[in-house]
Amino acid sequence: MTKPVPPIAPKHPKRIEQLGHVRVDDYAWMKDDNWQTVLRDPFAVRADVRVHLEAENAYTAAMLASTEPLQAAMFAEMKGRIKEDDSSVPTPDGVWDYYARYEMGAQHPIHARRPRGADAGEQVLLDEDVEARGKAFFQVGGADHSPDHALYAFAVDEQGSEVYRIHVKDLVTGAVLPQPAESSTGGFVWSPDSHWLFWIWRDDHGRPAKIFRRPARGGSADDVLVYEEPDDGFFLSLGVTTSDAFIVISSGDHETSEVLLIPAEDPTAAPRVVEPRTPGLRYDLEHWDGRFMIHTNADGAVDFKVMEAPLSDPSRRTWTDWAPHRPGRYIVGIGAFKDWFVQLVRENASNSILLTERGSGAEHTIGFDEDAYALGLSGGYEFDTTTLRFVYESPTTPRQWYDYDMATRARTLRKTQEVPSGHDPASYVTRRLYARAADGAEVPITVLARADTPIDGSAPLLLYGYGAYGIPMEPHFSIRNLSLVDRGWVWATAHVRGGSEKGWGWFLDGRGARKTNSFTDFIACAEHLIAGGYGQAGRIVAYGGSAGGMLMGAIANMRPDLWAGIIGAVPFVDVLNTMSDVSLPLTPPEWPEWGNPLEDETAYRTIAAYSPYDNVTAKPYPAVLATGGLSDPRVTYWEPAKWVAKLREFTTGDAPILLKINMDAGHGGASGRFEFLKEIALDYAFAVWALDRGWRD
Repeated sequence: MTKPVPPIAPKHPKRIEQLGHVRVDDYAWMKDDNWQTVLRDPFAVRADVRVHLEAENAYTAAMLASTEPLQAAMFAEMKGRIKEDDSSVPTPDGVWDYYARYEMGAQHPIHARRPRGADAGEQVLLDEDVEARGKAFFQVGGADHSPDHALYAFAVDEQGSEVYRIHVKDLVTGAVLPQPAESSTGGFVWSPDSHWLFWIWRDDHGRPAKIFRRPARGGSADDVLVYEEPDDGFFLSLGVTTSDAFIVISSGDHETSEVLLIPAEDPTAAPRVVEPRTPGLRYDLEHWDGRFMIHTNADGAVDFKVMEAPLSDPSRRTWTDWAPHRPGRYIVGIGAFKDWFVQLVRENASNSILLTERGSGAEHTIGFDEDAYALGLSGGYEFDTTTLRFVYESPTTPRQWYDYDMATRARTLRKTQEVPSGHDPASYVTRRLYARAADGAEVPITVLARADTPIDGSAPLLLYGYGAYGIPMEPHFSIRNLSLVDRGWVWATAHVRGGSEKGWGWFLDGRGARKTNSFTDFIACAEHLIAGGYGQAGRIVAYGGSAGGMLMGAIANMRPDLWAGIIGAVPFVDVLNTMSDVSLPLTPPEWPEWGNPLEDETAYRTIAAYSPYDNVTAKPYPAVLATGGLSDPRVTYWEPAKWVAKLREFTTGDAPILLKINMDAGHGGASGRFEFLKEIALDYAFAVWALDRGWRD
């Protein structure tokens, strides 16, 4: 049988001179100069680019044809672990309970409500499956009812480009109002009096740039500019304090933030700055007990603290400590109820919830005892309540929703995630290990395996990592990962620096000039797992997506001998070129994370030394699967395409380099809960195929 022949990408050298350095990019042609149009209309991509990507997809399909039965089996397993007619725990708001539910076989949910405490009287607010019919991609971003329960707003993306259209539905007549808000990020809030809709506009570069206000039933002619962001590098978000006293505009990048407030009693007032942006100062706030509670890193509080300020003057000069900084005790976030203040706290990769009673100041903590678990808050609508909802899970324990009475400390289990095909937590083990990095740092690893899997080096190992933006890889329950674990694999997550598993300092120690700590941490975790019998060199598949895809590209260059395969999902691998292209949506906002190689010589040298695409050299690379989305605004399609072309050019081994581009989707992959699973099944089947050297059959 003739083996498939990989596409050979033509080379069109492009000379780039920057800060006195010269580099040549042979595959720069893969970037369509008309990319902004492609984000909104994937069919507009340049013809030669489309032909090349389709050839790559055909080659990948041919190479992985032998895995199609395995893909189908894994997809069926994953789907079998999903309760097809699942529904969320209702969230009360006044006289209504709001919830989402699925019909059997549906890809998308129904948003609905019914009278509070009742089991009947459902009113459908939005049926996503109906709206998605005939569309290659359909994704709802924000969706929320007006506080007076008369209207329902929902944001829709039909390209995967994260450019949303915000519709408003009249819940009395059932009619969708004309003139939706166009070119939005999907972010919006209702004013607490229900008279106004505030929404975020996205510019042609894909950046959140302006905030508009329109009457609740208004159209584009009624839009009024509320705020315009002067810095291309700042993101925008909207919120409302849980007290409903203030509309909140938040602006910031990865190291600096600014908050503006609009009093809810005067929603057309100009927003007022709390504290003008100061480089390095991050803060957000809540309104509680007649004051502002400010969550901040002020005064060198690396792991954050809580300060308080008067309503009359919340500027920095009035802030005083309320919950002082304790190094190693990271305050992840805050929340407020009428009589209770809430802090989500993380210490040594484990979360807990700290509650403080108004008046008495009495504190108590909600925590759990498993070695590795995830614990988070589930938001609600009501302020004057003693009920807090939280969600608990672990790699072995399906997700559980609890309603917690903060006054009596009684826990009520509202729901446990059902696994229709069956799941016995006792059949699995979760362990928390620590790998010692070269500089002595202790890097946490979360391990999941079947209880009967031998830990003697014979089991195949998948090692997952991310390590960027301070985003932790929390030890969640996954119906997907079990399809490898049940086949005797060990699944391990390396909590490398760049995340915030061990506090905000853990993040700071894996960004900018210290980015390579993320890469060496991951390698240290692999070596620790090998030493402990959880795997062996050459029989490990590494897996990471987006910024975790950068991690994959770096460790492929640094230690290709460790891996049987590498999966880079929407991988950010062309770091130097992307961070030098100010037209791209995320370039200015990302400079605090990676550095600005256009103006900073040190940043240029640092990025150039690790950027995966720029450091591909002649060596025997393992099998690689890179995936992407044609309309992805975060990691553009040409990054994985260029990386694959260069890897294929330079590898000295026989392991194949594969590319799979979803021609109808963006950063998150396919829309729909089942279609997305098919992409995951492809990744996992590739892992098995790579370990078995399936291309040699």
